[in-house]
Amino acid sequence: MPAGVRGQGHAPRPSPFDLPVGSILAMADTQQVDAKDGRRVARLAKQIGAFSRQHGGAEGQVAYIGERGARIVLVGEDGGWGDLVAPSVEIARKAVEKAGITVHESFDGEFAAKVTTGPYEWTRMAGIQLGGPKNG
Repeated sequence: MPAGVRGQGHAPRPSPFDLPVGSILAMADTQQVDAKDGRRVARLAKQIGAFSRQHGGAEGQVAYIGERGARIVLVGEDGGWGDLVAPSVEIARKAVEKAGITVHESFDGEFAAKVTTGPYEWTRMAGIQLGGPKNG
């Protein structure tokens, strides 16, 4: 039996690399990736919207964090803050755009000053150095 033939009446299965650019198989793979990314964007935008509603509005900043993707830092109008991780900067930017929040280029100045810290942050981040309770 010649190479590439699987049996009587069967044609050899084409390799995706043998197909011309724009072929149905190549487009199907792209559409699956696009659909998956679209769902990620929608899920992140929903979470951002929920945070914004809970905190009287929100602003954010997107930061690249290496292979892990991108971090979306959120600061509410009430000073509450949180973050989300997206698989890429592109997905993170699309999510904040879809959520309709103001996005800052960096986390400094007036934007950083909006963050309020409470007992939890003092205990976890600086409590030991300032004589507070030990993290345990």
